[in-house]
Amino acid sequence: MARLSYMRIKYLFLSWLAVFIGSWVIYVRYNSYTELCRGHECKATICDKYRKGIIDGSACEGLCSKETIYFGKCLSTKPNNQMYLGIWGNLEGVIKCQMEDTLHLDFGTELEPRKEIVLFDKPTRGTTVQKFKEMVHNLFKTKLGDQGNLRDLVNLILAAADGNKDGHVSLPEAKSAWALLQLNEFLLMVILQGKEHTPKLLGFCGDLYITERVPYTSLYGISLPWIFEIFVPQGLRKRMDQWFTPSWPRKAKIVIGLLEFVEDIFHGPYGNFLMCDTSAKNFGYNDKYDLKVVDMRNVVPEMHLKDTIKDRPCVVDSDCVYGTDCSTVCDQSKRKCTADVSQPNLAKICLLVKDYLFRGSPSEIREELEKQIYSCIALKAATKNMEMQHSLILNNLKALLWKKISHTNDS
Repeated sequence: MARLSYMRIKYLFLSWLAVFIGSWVIYVRYNSYTELCRGHECKATICDKYRKGIIDGSACEGLCSKETIYFGKCLSTKPNNQMYLGIWGNLEGVIKCQMEDTLHLDFGTELEPRKEIVLFDKPTRGTTVQKFKEMVHNLFKTKLGDQGNLRDLVNLILAAADGNKDGHVSLPEAKSAWALLQLNEFLLMVILQGKEHTPKLLGFCGDLYITERVPYTSLYGISLPWIFEIFVPQGLRKRMDQWFTPSWPRKAKIVIGLLEFVEDIFHGPYGNFLMCDTSAKNFGYNDKYDLKVVDMRNVVPEMHLKDTIKDRPCVVDSDCVYGTDCSTVCDQSKRKCTADVSQPNLAKICLLVKDYLFRGSPSEIREELEKQIYSCIALKAATKNMEMQHSLILNNLKALLWKKISHTNDS
């Protein structure tokens, strides 16, 4: 009887503990969700500005008047970067909306409303189209450097800003365009709209914009319910990521697309862009295994990064990091960060896909593949003839992969 009583108490305690832990996890998850997912606030602010005639854009009517744009699953990872799956008529897309940085607030308190003091304040009433062109041109000079073809980019932006395609950029459209141009991702999307690996820009309203949905939103891995994500060990999670990948020829095709994207942003027509977050979640692919860049918020103009990081106070090299993957060196004599990044985009991408490509690779190319990948990872930005080495390694790696899969159905 005593043992039976002990067992009952033990099971009662364990049941209570399980309920407590489960309730705590749900509380934390819900608290996190209410802070991360604030799309209703973003829509309310955008539509209020639209109805007042302050902003305009190709998505404003569908978002605020006809209400043919619907917010779906929340994908936000930061409170100030709202991201949702969305539907616009018969199109599936991803809705992105910018919000102010928010402090962590206790559960149950009202979230601070979006600040309006600096939203859509430029250009001001009375600004001519020519003056707006000059504003955009000067912004590009600051971000991209003084290049001879910036006028072409200005015209490209004005064409994108004309949401209703009437051949005229109104003041509300110009305000929306100016707000969006402060975002590196939007600028790069406009520059690369003709490129295969950039999701299509479907529309915008204010600083909210909608992009094409990418079916598979990570290079590898499997999406687990959040309750399992909490309890799965990190080592097991990494192994699972490698287990759930496409066949090797399909992986090779995806990597070829990734290498082509590196080519697109390496000394392109409007300068060099640097990838400052090369995690697998930023790259996806479609049903044909064509690579699509899911998140380009941390792909930044080299000129802009240099201005941001140079002369930053530092003690060690780790103080000189932008994003997660763009690093420079700490000048110990001046205790300031230098401006030039240590690794080019290609080296970071090869490090990302090393295990991805090695797993399941054909034995007849394994040795050559390893040789090229490790040569790629060793590439340094400051070495002599880096651009020549960059092009040689990239082209050789593409040729090796393409030669192996060109005759397969998976290609």
